[in-house]
Amino acid sequence: MKRFFLPGLLACTVFFSPGPVLAGSEKFSFGVIAHAFASTSDESALINMIAEADAENLAFVVANGIKSKTEPCSDQVYNRRKALFEDAQHGLVLSLAASDWVDCRRNDGRSAAIERLNRIRDLFFVGEFSFGSTRIPLVRQSLTPKFRSYGENARWAMRDVMFATINLPANNNHFLSAAGRNSEFEDRMVANRIWLQQLFNAATRKNLKAVVIFCDGNPSSKPIASSLFGQSGNRDGFAEIRRQIGALGSKFRGKVLVIHGQARLDTAAPKNIAWRNNVGNLEAGSGWIKLTVDPSLPTLFAITNHSSTQKNPLK
Repeated sequence: MKRFFLPGLLACTVFFSPGPVLAGSEKFSFGVIAHAFASTSDESALINMIAEADAENLAFVVANGIKSKTEPCSDQVYNRRKALFEDAQHGLVLSLAASDWVDCRRNDGRSAAIERLNRIRDLFFVGEFSFGSTRIPLVRQSLTPKFRSYGENARWAMRDVMFATINLPANNNHFLSAAGRNSEFEDRMVANRIWLQQLFNAATRKNLKAVVIFCDGNPSSKPIASSLFGQSGNRDGFAEIRRQIGALGSKFRGKVLVIHGQARLDTAAPKNIAWRNNVGNLEAGSGWIKLTVDPSLPTLFAITNHSSTQKNPLK
């Protein structure tokens, strides 16, 4: 198989060395492959992003999403994408997208979301390492017996920063308005709440300078009405997680950065991080980006669009 080399996206307990031991004050960069299938089901978009990212000097890459909404939810598609991830040069961590499983249907039209989500977990989220040639050790929530199904929630530390993925699909966090249909949402809410608490506990215990969270949906996005329900009466599926990130961030002494893939289709490149006190929100757009962790910057993070050589501190 031809190898495509990569760097570029946008979520509890084991200790690891992610590579050479370097001073905490040194800079390092990582890549974010935003949703490669935001406007196309053409696999070449993902292949090109992986190849371009692999040409960069990156510590690791996070990719948001396996497939487009219009592609079949078949094992054939899943296995083909898995092979691409495995062929990456840099360590690659997958962050689930809503298009990977939420809208999957059986032949009779019934939802296959839960069955496909479990299949994806079996294919993509087992083992203690990332994809890629330079694999990085991961701590998965599935190590905890109570949450053994949630292997997609993973964390890893590098220098003075804790990184993590969390399963927050972009379609209102997969909250279903029909009565009696939200067991998946409710169970995942419990798992995610514990995961975030453990994540910040670990970062605080290690006296780290930042926590970076990768997810699909934008937890900062909220309806106009200031309650669990928007003006239409639909429940805000991100309300609890948004409050929790805000509360944990307010007690954390470092920076908190949420990188999500919920972007407009016309957003080709990311904007600056939107900061509120020490908590930042970054819409990753639909391409791939390079972020640098630079302890000399007041904001700690700098972003570089892959099509530009200019690096701008994020304010």
